[in-house]
Amino acid sequence: MKKIFIPVFALSLMMSGCDILDKQPLSSIAPENFFKSADDAEAGLTAAYDALQGTGLYSQDLVVVGEMPSDNCTSANGDVINLENITWNSSTSQVYNVYRDSYIGINRANAVLKYVPAIAMPEARRNQILGEARFLRALHFFNLVKLYGGVPLRLEPTENASAEVLNLPRATADDVYNQVVLDLTTAEPLVATSNSTRVTQRAVNALLSRVYLYQRQWSLAQAAAAKALAGGATLATSFKSLFPADNKAESIFEVQNSGSADGNNILPDLLLPSPPATYSFPKFNIPTLFRPAATAQSTDLTAVVDTINDRRWSYQGTTNAGRDHGSYVDGGRGTGNDDGPFVYKWPGSPNSFNSPDNTYVLRLGEVYLNYAEAANEQSGPSADVLSRLNAIRQRAGLAALTAASPQYASKQAMRQEIDRQRRLELAFEGERWYDLLRYARHEQADPTADHATTALDIIRQKRPTADVNYLLFPIPLNELNNNPQVTQNPGY
Repeated sequence: MKKIFIPVFALSLMMSGCDILDKQPLSSIAPENFFKSADDAEAGLTAAYDALQGTGLYSQDLVVVGEMPSDNCTSANGDVINLENITWNSSTSQVYNVYRDSYIGINRANAVLKYVPAIAMPEARRNQILGEARFLRALHFFNLVKLYGGVPLRLEPTENASAEVLNLPRATADDVYNQVVLDLTTAEPLVATSNSTRVTQRAVNALLSRVYLYQRQWSLAQAAAAKALAGGATLATSFKSLFPADNKAESIFEVQNSGSADGNNILPDLLLPSPPATYSFPKFNIPTLFRPAATAQSTDLTAVVDTINDRRWSYQGTTNAGRDHGSYVDGGRGTGNDDGPFVYKWPGSPNSFNSPDNTYVLRLGEVYLNYAEAANEQSGPSADVLSRLNAIRQRAGLAALTAASPQYASKQAMRQEIDRQRRLELAFEGERWYDLLRYARHEQADPTADHATTALDIIRQKRPTADVNYLLFPIPLNELNNNPQVTQNPGY
């Protein structure tokens, strides 16, 4: 199932909250008059899922922000030049779009959480709906806190224009993380054990494992990852088979796209050469592979990928986009915009900026790496760490590590290998910059920790100094202008 039909009576709910930064309440419909039946509850939840497709989230900006400032990607496109150069400010479009669309999603989840409990319907399904809404709210708040730090904790739908409702102060980052964990742990027993297109218990635990890594709560991260891996979860034999995402066995949670104007994914047109992309223009998220000496950096992907032996990066035939190398495609056309390497993890039809390709939010390969990292950070290298890490390496065609391998010599050596495999496995999926941010904060919190590359290293490359203020986005100017209780992050 690629897309759930949204009844007409849900459309006004879906539109509500779209201007939350401009202080527009839920004025198009009174929610208490909407949420009356089980069908209304389902429609409200569908609207909450639909928010994930927002341009500021998984159809464009959240993924672009997760790669463009990092050592994985580069671009000459003016729409992302502030991300490329780490010169963003409170008026940068992506800074606003991610914040705006996250709160749209939060607002829709809040409406479900407020009104569905009173609806007469089967208890089991009502509980599932509430659990799924809690997961979605947690995901949005997690995306916000890792980019902006503490943000307003809006836990009720915006239903009127009073200052008390609209003008909330920023909570601390710790408070936001606590709410994320509370929502996820509350959701876990409520949601289904299996469902290929919806939130499940495996998705809750997979996200919890990621959240706990950001908090450096290693034992909790390992335990959550273990729960997500329980029940016979195994990696697909072929890495290549994972793409495009389409609710395959290794998938844990995806954003569902239909290829229509409502439910579209515009990433393939932004990332691929033309053809198959609809137009030829300077693309976003160009892989940092084989750059000229004048622009290359020591942290580029060129320094870490193995295009001969690693099946995630080795030549696998020719497609309509060029030479297929698994994670990237070499356009090879000699025509400027369409020559060179391009991201190839959304390889389906761009369909005129309406691609049906889904976007991974959580997949099993990441959880294997979450487990390995959390276990290593507690006790250093072990057979347990190797079992998870080697599963990733061997699927890629790389030799298994052993206790005699240099990577096994110390916690630090194993940390570097886990970081490297995480980069190679999840490249271009919208996680690299966020990982680099948490590596920087890990080193700040623990002087004994040493990552090969952190966000501060990349900031130092692109700015005069390693300015710690750029470990956070600024609060968008629209929010500052409309909410007098919100203060700006330092340095902006």
